[in-house]
Amino acid sequence: MNTSVTDGAAITTGVLDPELRSAIGRIARVPQLLIACDYDGTLAPIVEDPSTAVPLPESVAAIRALAALPQTSVAVVSGRALRDLAALSRLPSEVHLVGSHGSEFDIGFVERLSPELVAVRTQVRNALREIAAEHPGIRLERKPASVAVHTRGVDPQVAAAAIEAVRNGPATFDGVTVTQGKEVIELSVVATHKGTAVDQLRTQLSASAVLFIGDDVTDENAFGNLHGPDLGIKIGPGETKAGFRVAEPIEAARALGLLLETRRHWLFGERAVPIERHSMLANGRTVALLTPEAKVSWLCHPKPDSAAIFADLVGGSPAGHFSVAPERGGIPLGQRYRSGTMTVETRWSGLTVTDWLDKPARETTPDGPAVVTGDSTLVRVLTGSGRVRVEFAPRPEFGQVAVQLQPLGDGLLVLGSNEPVALYSPGVEWQVNNDGGYETAKATVDLSAAGGQVVLELRFGTHSLEHHRVPIHDRQAAAEQPWKDWVASLRLPSTSRDLVARSALTLRGLCHEITGSILAAATTSLPEELGGVRNWDYRYCWLRDAALTARALVDLGSIEEAEAFLRWVDGCIERTGGHPERLHPLYTIDGYELGAEAVIDTLPGYAGSRPVRVGNLANHQLQLDVFGPIADLIAAVADARGSVRDDEWRVLENMVEAVRRRWHEPDHGIWEARLPPRHHVFSKVMCWMTVDRALHVMRQHGGEDRPEWKDLRDRIGANVLEHGWHDDVEAYSVAYGDEDMDASSLWIGLSGLLPGDDPRFLSTVLKIEADLRSGPVVYRYHWDDGLPGREGGFHICTAWLIEAYLRTGRRTDAEELFAQMVLTAGPTGLLPEQYDPLAERGLGNHPQAYSHLGLIRCALLLDNMLKQ
Repeated sequence: MNTSVTDGAAITTGVLDPELRSAIGRIARVPQLLIACDYDGTLAPIVEDPSTAVPLPESVAAIRALAALPQTSVAVVSGRALRDLAALSRLPSEVHLVGSHGSEFDIGFVERLSPELVAVRTQVRNALREIAAEHPGIRLERKPASVAVHTRGVDPQVAAAAIEAVRNGPATFDGVTVTQGKEVIELSVVATHKGTAVDQLRTQLSASAVLFIGDDVTDENAFGNLHGPDLGIKIGPGETKAGFRVAEPIEAARALGLLLETRRHWLFGERAVPIERHSMLANGRTVALLTPEAKVSWLCHPKPDSAAIFADLVGGSPAGHFSVAPERGGIPLGQRYRSGTMTVETRWSGLTVTDWLDKPARETTPDGPAVVTGDSTLVRVLTGSGRVRVEFAPRPEFGQVAVQLQPLGDGLLVLGSNEPVALYSPGVEWQVNNDGGYETAKATVDLSAAGGQVVLELRFGTHSLEHHRVPIHDRQAAAEQPWKDWVASLRLPSTSRDLVARSALTLRGLCHEITGSILAAATTSLPEELGGVRNWDYRYCWLRDAALTARALVDLGSIEEAEAFLRWVDGCIERTGGHPERLHPLYTIDGYELGAEAVIDTLPGYAGSRPVRVGNLANHQLQLDVFGPIADLIAAVADARGSVRDDEWRVLENMVEAVRRRWHEPDHGIWEARLPPRHHVFSKVMCWMTVDRALHVMRQHGGEDRPEWKDLRDRIGANVLEHGWHDDVEAYSVAYGDEDMDASSLWIGLSGLLPGDDPRFLSTVLKIEADLRSGPVVYRYHWDDGLPGREGGFHICTAWLIEAYLRTGRRTDAEELFAQMVLTAGPTGLLPEQYDPLAERGLGNHPQAYSHLGLIRCALLLDNMLKQ
């Protein structure tokens, strides 16, 4: 790169200056961007004959492409008359054209001049015509609100005399604004300039930031009005208020090309890895997602519903990641979980990366008792013989906090966030680079020189870079053994045994050991439609989802997760102050009400799917179905254990009381549609199931007879059986009086309210199959839920139809659909919320508890059928 210095600013030629590249990278990622450019000397090189000034092809291509991007506006702000600018530039209608230094925003501008301004304009034109006649070579350019006097190519003495005459004559008229440019002086009857024009565009287009490129003295008004995240680029020499400078128009075209590439990636996602191909790490405290290339693309700290320190998954590389790859590049040979664990191995020839989330380190004090140091630790063990590139880019608070990385001793300290974080990396030499206030550490590691192994430990809750006393292989064994022991204790079916084991581990990984709560999914805002707005935050504990998750684990022989969850529910009920009917559908991991749902505008979303949300408005909905799965879970736990604990009795009685008080009300339903409440069939069935399971517990486990509960159950059952049936569609529909179908209505039979051979259930199954099944998936519904776009098929709905097939005697159909469902899982056995049968890829948050519990339930049912 060659540089020259003029007026204190460096002009770059050939290659864009690294600082300018960084600045372009930052402004490319604002939510609403306005790009504004001068024309002559910027998009088009300066020529002797202004009528032949055509824009550079490179600039036109970049401008056209930028204008076609969403959330991106482009304007050309020129001193030329608007008609001339439009004719000469031939830019598409998506590009806003502003002429006469901001006096003309559209073709009809001249018609809006007041009679007084028209009179002044006529006076100015007449005076300038006389001056031009006296100074040969002077060229006048008439515009709707102004006249420009051009002196390009004129004898310098004649030009100077003409300009002097203009300044002493018509430039002094009342109501005239003078703008001086390169070899041009313009007299206007409208008091405006390029700076006010850009401000007006900014307001009209609601721009978050402005990039302005210009070369003329008149462009300084625009540069001077830039502020905050705005970016100004001056072309050529001369004093300027712009922050950056390039040598010539072709360099401006390169800057626009870089802006286009960066913004397109930001808007549409940097080569989005298919959702289902991500693997999850877990340690009972938090979770992380790993791409097939061993990039940590998602990790929240200190809890799964905290802010992310790595949000590459929904924000691309600038949102934070921790990457490891061979220096030579290449696709991995494969990725797999170590059997019976949550440890992931990613393999290339000559390199294996082994990842797991460790629990806090425990050390013994001189007095004996163990003490906990720090918090979770992400351990990455690199083994092999090759050279490895490592990139560490922590971005706390979803990238909203800029941190510093300080090399110190055997690693790096992450400074500037509320939570202390340290990367222990003995023997690694880090190079720390600053990219617009965000620091990234990079290193190249020679594994052969390092003895074949390098250990990286990302330690949360501490700045300690001390060497761990326990050898890394022993630590890995200690981390893996509890997972192995737990899996070994399960009663796994022969049907898809390995996949069921992986699903069970995934569900346990979604359990928060400290509180007993269970995540609905590990992530936020992974889209139900690529590029759509159906992006929700599932990193919380839904009463329904968690109860169903715990029930699946009880069915496999593990009740400790259910016991912990029911204690958590008991705490939530206690905080209602005796009003269990006021339970929210979901809570934070700690069991408290969520804050307001918010949008992070600076993140582009997975594959450009906006918005990225934090929080969930469903928190304020009424969902009467949530009580049923909890009562069903208590019944399952009681049957498995042979007794009921006091806190479980308390929860069960509160569930029935909540139903008694509110079962007759309309609600928002299981799918949380942002519509007015309705009498949903599923919600009514779950209210029935709440009381039915409570009666079961009473009968089987020594409770006193509750005839009022039996009356309540029968009253609810009769109500839903009568009013939920829709004669026209010959099925139980989504809600009373609605003819639209909904997969959740299968629970009219799955709950036991109707037997499997009841004609009404058989008819409902056939109708849902016809309306909602598409190949390997079943959609939730096709009715209008008030949101734009579409979604994929829901794995949990597919599981419900499989069970319905089994209950209605269609075993072959059940086995076929289950086999198709299994094939949609990712290479390491994980399932997101949904699947698109046309694009053949996963959708929605990942991994989703619903999907894995559905798979487990179906495998168990199929296994039982085989044994009969």
